[in-house]
Amino acid sequence: MSGLASSSAPDELSKEFLIPSYIIAPNPPPGGVPDVPKCPVLVFINSKSGGQLGGELFATYRSVLHSHQVFDLSEEGPDKVLSRIYANLERLKRDGDGLSPQIEQNIRIIVAGGDGTAGWLLGVVSDLKLSKPPPIATVPLGTGNNLPFAFGWGKKNPRTDRQAVESFLRKVMSAKEMKMDSWHILMRMKAPQKGSCDPIAPLELPHSLHAFQRVSSSDSMNLEGYHTFRGGFWNYFSLGMDAQISYAFHTERKLHPEKFKNQLVNQSNYAKLICTQGALAPSFFQPSQRNIAQLAKVKIMKTHGRWEDLHIHPSIRSIVCLNLPSFSGGLNPWGTPNERKKRDRGLTPPFVDDHFIEVVGFRDAWHGLVLLSKKGHGTRLAQAQGIRFEFHKGAAEHTFMRMDGEPWKQPLPVDDDTVVVEISHLGQVNMLATDECCSKSKTDPTTPRRRGHEDGESDEEDSVRGGDAQRKFGAADTFRIPDEIDISSLS
Repeated sequence: MSGLASSSAPDELSKEFLIPSYIIAPNPPPGGVPDVPKCPVLVFINSKSGGQLGGELFATYRSVLHSHQVFDLSEEGPDKVLSRIYANLERLKRDGDGLSPQIEQNIRIIVAGGDGTAGWLLGVVSDLKLSKPPPIATVPLGTGNNLPFAFGWGKKNPRTDRQAVESFLRKVMSAKEMKMDSWHILMRMKAPQKGSCDPIAPLELPHSLHAFQRVSSSDSMNLEGYHTFRGGFWNYFSLGMDAQISYAFHTERKLHPEKFKNQLVNQSNYAKLICTQGALAPSFFQPSQRNIAQLAKVKIMKTHGRWEDLHIHPSIRSIVCLNLPSFSGGLNPWGTPNERKKRDRGLTPPFVDDHFIEVVGFRDAWHGLVLLSKKGHGTRLAQAQGIRFEFHKGAAEHTFMRMDGEPWKQPLPVDDDTVVVEISHLGQVNMLATDECCSKSKTDPTTPRRRGHEDGESDEEDSVRGGDAQRKFGAADTFRIPDEIDISSLS
């Protein structure tokens, strides 16, 4: 297949996606009548993601489309770009421009980067509160790539040649719009007498923590004498062992990037951290490694306004709050409950637009080593409209948290018995889904096309409560040790 023509002489395919420059920036409209694109797109690429792949992908998209509709996120944030474009669209509509309403109605967004980058853009689109929010397609260009996988865009880093970009654009044109829930996090604690309670990220603030900041003095959630933070996520929030290992990995990778050259080396380094961080067995000597029940009391909201205690078995060392059926590279810790569990416990498949979040627990790293069976899953704790962690006074000086792949170390005032982290439903965003989508929509019975498999008759939750030695392993690719690695050689 021959390559597409340059933007100065676009062929019939590229014309379907091109946006005239005067739509993007306040330039004079052309003299003639511009072509009406069937699928106008804006492309945001993190050129620093995926090694050199991000830069190569950026160059290819700019050769296929007009350069003014392809943006490098390392040079300009999506908030400034989209605010400028939509302000210009409003001005053009007021001036009677005939093309701008059609562009606004049909525009689609492509974002290439890790899950943190995708979450950054999703947050910006949500904050703009547009009358017609554009649906978003995600290119897998990170480590986990959970968002792309959940909506059928794959999890492997893409090819960057012209033919691959053309193929992706065709999929964007034919993709189906699908709603996805978003979740709000509020964290509040008394102002410590000494020290700071600001989230500590690995050397620099991750994209998904950009919104995780102190509330303003005018914010209705601000309370005198307290430090309050707010943030949000689309994929998952985790607390405990999982976030601790991820924090160590991210810190080490940023300090010594030369040690993290490819996927196999990264997995090897992650496996070593599992051992050195004490994740293979509970530790009673390091408070940050204690089980969840030692750290916090957990409450859930199944119906609006009614909180109830959630029993957490002492073996649970990590809790993951899932919005999508994809965690740590495409695995599904919730799985699909069988009919008996649906009847006895009221469990349902993990819909992405039902205003409910799935709460899953892991005991230790061995519990999360593999998800080899299609029916494997973690310890299902609850499905809820909200979840609250109330940290025990003096239980630890800090804990570890992770949000959409980005971890941080959270200081906890030792003399404060009011430290609360509360997760609640925030809103919804429009995603683009392909025929390979594995996410389920409660409002659209035609999704997904690819169905999961129900559990077998074994009940992993019962085995946890009863202390049965024959426990079924759960899911988390984060903890997977590759077959090529000799575990006995790890120190």
